[in-house]
Amino acid sequence: MRLLPLAPGGPRRGSPRHLPSCSPLLLLPLLLGGCLGVSGAAAGSRRPNVVLLLTDDQDEVLGGMTPLKKTKALIGEMGMTFSSAYVPSALCCPSRASILTGKYPHNHHVVNNTLEGNCSSKSWQKIQEPNTFPAILRSMCGYQTFFAGKYLNEYGAPDAGGLEHVPLGWSYWYALEKNSKYYNYTLSINGKARKHGENYSVDYLTDVLANVSLDFLDYKSNSEPFFMMISTPAPHSPWTAAPQYQKTFQNVFAPRNKNFNIHGTNKHWLIRQAKTPMTNSSIQFLDNAFRKRWQTLLSVDDLVEKLVKRLEFNGELNNTYIFYTSDNGYHTGQFSLPIDKRQLYEFDIKVPLLVRGPGIKPNQTSKMLVANIDLGPTILDIAGYSLNKTQMDGMSLLPILRGASNLTWRSDILVEYQGEGRNVTDPTCPSLSPGVSQCFPDCVCEDAYNNTYACVRTTTALWNLQYCEFDDQEVFVEVYNLTADPEQITNIAKSIDPEILGKMNYRLMMLQSCSGPTCRTPGVFDPGYRFDPRLMFNNHGSVRTRRFSKPPL
Repeated sequence: MRLLPLAPGGPRRGSPRHLPSCSPLLLLPLLLGGCLGVSGAAAGSRRPNVVLLLTDDQDEVLGGMTPLKKTKALIGEMGMTFSSAYVPSALCCPSRASILTGKYPHNHHVVNNTLEGNCSSKSWQKIQEPNTFPAILRSMCGYQTFFAGKYLNEYGAPDAGGLEHVPLGWSYWYALEKNSKYYNYTLSINGKARKHGENYSVDYLTDVLANVSLDFLDYKSNSEPFFMMISTPAPHSPWTAAPQYQKTFQNVFAPRNKNFNIHGTNKHWLIRQAKTPMTNSSIQFLDNAFRKRWQTLLSVDDLVEKLVKRLEFNGELNNTYIFYTSDNGYHTGQFSLPIDKRQLYEFDIKVPLLVRGPGIKPNQTSKMLVANIDLGPTILDIAGYSLNKTQMDGMSLLPILRGASNLTWRSDILVEYQGEGRNVTDPTCPSLSPGVSQCFPDCVCEDAYNNTYACVRTTTALWNLQYCEFDDQEVFVEVYNLTADPEQITNIAKSIDPEILGKMNYRLMMLQSCSGPTCRTPGVFDPGYRFDPRLMFNNHGSVRTRRFSKPPL
């Protein structure tokens, strides 16, 4: 059964119409020259369209792309796959805020998945939403902008405008209330609530997103370019697969790699508290979760295939960039932590990133160090809008995608996370002190208030390092040489050259205080690196503390 028309009672497929939009496109800035068109585009050529596909909790390190055969063929093999793509925070809302704003968490101030942590709060709506890249695309470049799926974890909260709130910058808005679900959810359709039940043929969210996206492609205006952001629930819990995929991958188990079900020796106390070896029931649980995650991704694979075919049928595929990525990674049993994200290790901070589009040669792999703060600058660059007009911290990937030679690129990125924990003891785990959260029945916890850390992730021709500091009483430090130890088993903080340790410490303090261009300065192993203590100070002249600042009111 097809999804109901986007406008109840409106014309059926095949009849001319416009989809309901939130407000008219703001074309005046376009007439004033806000966007000049993609750099290098032929005179008179139409500006490219852009599609951003975002999954929820899809890892790269543990084989998260394996089920997506069609996606890899239609996007990766037709364009470029990035093998070193990272998120600046391994948690949904801070990472999604970084995608939308092009900023590190210390600059957009979204620190966790709660309203108090600035997730879709009124402060976020007032200060950050007007400056997201979709808002710029719409107001300054005349793009039609379409959103479907999960936005931010607290979107739709009554204390932040409810489902009536439609963020600035979106022409067409089909947003999920709060966190990922597959059935029994509510969507905001341009500010009006629509409830869905549990009938697969009309309610399964991944398929609903596919259908409304195809409707948009058929009924949008053809006079202006478009941007689409499609944000699926998969493979986030509760891992509800479509009926036809519920028996797939029966012989698949979570990878038994070198850091699976081992004690996290010489790591932060939160990792050391995990019980090793894990119980048989815990392993059975995480194996089942791993299998179900893959099952949910098969519907995403179908969505991608439908989307690409429709773009091709409509004659728009060759003028459309398609990006595929995730908001964070995931772990299933690494260092005996059952299932979650939030940690500083590769399995949680590394994500898939595949891109195809005009000027991108097929079957390419890039080892360049990139982050999701680069997506906004890249898409604005495609639209012809200068990054210098923004306050974004990221860089445009367009030169990499187009095979630019002798390209000067970054060698490090910042990863930062603010831990969450309650000030009371968990009644099911009385032996644990207050301050922990995300605890499993066997009293293994995935987070704590002092699981607050910041890292510099560095990759050059000679160096492949991660340096991390925790904001706790110990100021605990973890350092990994990922060339010799890709599973990050051995913390070399006490054995690495003290001079390198000092440089990484200075670089971390600088990146934690960076904003815009200062986030793109040379790293400690770059020829152009120089130590400038002024970059470690904020506008008030004091060194920035390790903790994130509170969001401005």
